[in-house]
Amino acid sequence: MSEPGLLFSVEGMTCASCALRVERVLSQQPGVARATVNFAAAEASVSSADGLLDPTQLEAAVRKIGYTIAVREPSQITDSIEQRFSAEARRQLGNLIPAVLLTIPVALLGMIGEMTRPKEWWALVLSAPVVFVLGRQFHQGAFKRARARSASMDTLISLGTLAAFGYSAWARLADRPTFFEVSAIIVTFILLGRYLEARAKGQAGNAISALLALGAKQARLLRGGEETMVPLEQVRPGDRVVVKPGEKIPTDGVVRVGASSIDESMLTGESTPVDKGAGDQVFGATINQQGRLEVEVTRVGGDTALAQIANMVEAAQATRAPIQALADRVSAVFVPIVIGIAIVTLLGWLVAGGEVGEAVRNAVAVLIIACPCALGLATPTAILVGSGRGAQLGVFYKNAELFEAAHNINAVLFDKTGTITRGAMTLDRFHASGDQTRFLTLVGSLEAASSHPIGRAVTLGVEERDIELKPVEDFVNLAGLGVKGRVEGTQLAVGKPKLMADLGYLVPERMHEIAGDYEEDALTAFFAGWDGEVQGVLGVSDVPRTTAAGAIDRLHGMGLEIAMVTGDNPRSAQAVARQVGIEKVFAELLPAEKVEAVRRLQQAGTQVALVGDGINDGPALTQADLGLAVGTGTEVAVEAGDVVLMSGDPRLVVTALVVAQRTYRSIRHNLFWAFVYNTAAIPLAAFGLLTPQLAAGAMALSSVSVVANSLRLRSLRP
Repeated sequence: MSEPGLLFSVEGMTCASCALRVERVLSQQPGVARATVNFAAAEASVSSADGLLDPTQLEAAVRKIGYTIAVREPSQITDSIEQRFSAEARRQLGNLIPAVLLTIPVALLGMIGEMTRPKEWWALVLSAPVVFVLGRQFHQGAFKRARARSASMDTLISLGTLAAFGYSAWARLADRPTFFEVSAIIVTFILLGRYLEARAKGQAGNAISALLALGAKQARLLRGGEETMVPLEQVRPGDRVVVKPGEKIPTDGVVRVGASSIDESMLTGESTPVDKGAGDQVFGATINQQGRLEVEVTRVGGDTALAQIANMVEAAQATRAPIQALADRVSAVFVPIVIGIAIVTLLGWLVAGGEVGEAVRNAVAVLIIACPCALGLATPTAILVGSGRGAQLGVFYKNAELFEAAHNINAVLFDKTGTITRGAMTLDRFHASGDQTRFLTLVGSLEAASSHPIGRAVTLGVEERDIELKPVEDFVNLAGLGVKGRVEGTQLAVGKPKLMADLGYLVPERMHEIAGDYEEDALTAFFAGWDGEVQGVLGVSDVPRTTAAGAIDRLHGMGLEIAMVTGDNPRSAQAVARQVGIEKVFAELLPAEKVEAVRRLQQAGTQVALVGDGINDGPALTQADLGLAVGTGTEVAVEAGDVVLMSGDPRLVVTALVVAQRTYRSIRHNLFWAFVYNTAAIPLAAFGLLTPQLAAGAMALSSVSVVANSLRLRSLRP
């Protein structure tokens, strides 16, 4: 379970060191268990073990260090990253356009003919508004950081532009060469970079708004036999809504009247429609393709599956990957070091006999080229895009650490039922030593109290034979073994041979023979017994999913070791494994034994991913280095898993691993080039090989290139 907490929007951050500073201050506040700040998304997630957080206190603490935070309520979920950065892009464009209009003539004055005094005065007049008005955000940010005795990217930009402009103003009065165009070009280039960066960030984070846009805006409410179109906000749990063919289902609910095929591709990633009838659950934003449905509303607003998916994506985007730690440590000390290098550059050139103007130019170039913005964007932008792309494909990552974990996986273990197979079992055969009707009545009634796929298959098979089920008393689910309880005064048990042995039931040799015959035919066989003896054998069948063999082949092609871990008997498990291309099978495993199988592989140095959907898979999903839970399975499995697959299609396992691995690869590429850029460019600037104008353009380009590289994940097709 996640800790209770709050989500804040953060204003004033300009680099990774800003995010670290805000995070550090939030973490130090009373009641805060954990704080994570996402620079790319401009968000802070704060959690508390006891749920007691004072937003006012947190806001005041952050304000003292020069930043602003504001609580984002659950109802503000539609205030997506895309929307917020679209507004930021418009603001930066409003500064950029006049800056360009003023900077172009300043640059032309220096390029056309000799620089005369009238030209210099015009350069001063045109560049001053660019530096002090259109670039005021940098100076304001630097001033706030200075008041809090800290520094940021704004500090470097402000120092650089003010130094260039200030020196040029002094040089104009002292009748020396000026370079007003430098300060104007720096501000204009950086404004261009901020504008492009904001646009790219919005594109990187548009997965949430794209998900939410899928939802219906109205519902056809059924009251008193009359249908009325109402805004979705007016619908409440318990209401009944009508959904006609071709319409979106407005919210989560249960079908009460009608039958249809539902397009659930937005939720599961599967294009094949799903048949629904009375009693079946349906989800908001899925599309009714055929018949008229009457749906009883069960969940609305933030409780719907669509909203929870959006929350899951946003939660993953707010976390930090372990690989970011190095960049964070560098960013924390980078700005002060750069200021020191700039001072050394200035003094070095002066001591070496260089012109004052040349020394200032080179020091300014160091300040501008070294802005660590690209380092701060390298990891979070890739996570924004990767998690968003995963959501579009039906894969949801719970935190950023999973992208790195998936990169290291070298073995994938599959549960059988509901993952490799359809999980839609049918009662294929049975044998009873006595009255068949009584046998089916007792067994079907007991299994009706179970949520296991085998139990559902037996119950359905009994009901199809027009046998009435009876109430069950003292029902007990024995994980990995079977079930027991009392039906019509008879204490009985249904399950594996081990359960019968544990209960001391006699198993006639004939029953063993029949069970063996069932298993040879790839059926799952189990016993039912009472009065101290096994009274019959049941065999259920479950065919592999049509896509399983192809998915296993893809995973083999990725160099991964594949195995099956199942509680089923060895013969039927091996039969299924052969059909899909799995060679290694661990059968007849209890939940604790599945955990032990995972642990043994880990002790041998193997990084293990496990795919499961049942209650008995929960412990193993938790033990695995990467737990992939099938979202159509049990809530226990979904809670225990690290990654949620929104359908049982095994191909989603391939998708989950490929998206995570490509995302991690993008993070590494981003960090590599950001480090190379800074370490290589600073010496060039210090030795006079890089002008301030080029430094400004390169700095802006580096940030945009990092985001653009991450955006390539949007078109990823595993």
